[in-house]
Amino acid sequence: MKRNVLLAFVLASFLLSACGKSDTPCVPATVASEKVAMVAYCTANGITYTEHPSGILYEIMAPGLGTQPALTNTVSTVYTGKLLNGTQFDASANPVSFLLNGVIQGWQIGIPLIKKGGRIKMVIPSSLSYGCTGSGSIPANSPLYFEVSLTDVR
Repeated sequence: MKRNVLLAFVLASFLLSACGKSDTPCVPATVASEKVAMVAYCTANGITYTEHPSGILYEIMAPGLGTQPALTNTVSTVYTGKLLNGTQFDASANPVSFLLNGVIQGWQIGIPLIKKGGRIKMVIPSSLSYGCTGSGSIPANSPLYFEVSLTDVR
């Protein structure tokens, strides 16, 4: 009897552990495959965008007059982040400071397009954000929208 219980336990453990594994590899979406959705978001939300060579669609609302950030700078921003379905996943009411080289690649490319005091809207392809893994409430392969005010550059 003990042997049957042990065998059943081992079998159940094996089956349950196999359920947690995925046989499908993480495959990032291409910028080209997301462009239609990104352009549609811009059109629906009145964003007159410029396309960056990286695939980011952006509109500079105010260029700013201060220092232009580099990747080695600490920047302070007030921002809102949304999925393209309009769901807000993050926002800051007060300035948040961080090293620019420590954030998603889309911000590393987009934030230096403005100077201190500037404001930008960006639609970032998933390959320049959280890719095929996602993060928290951000699903895998999700292009993201950000509106960012650059309040300080140090």
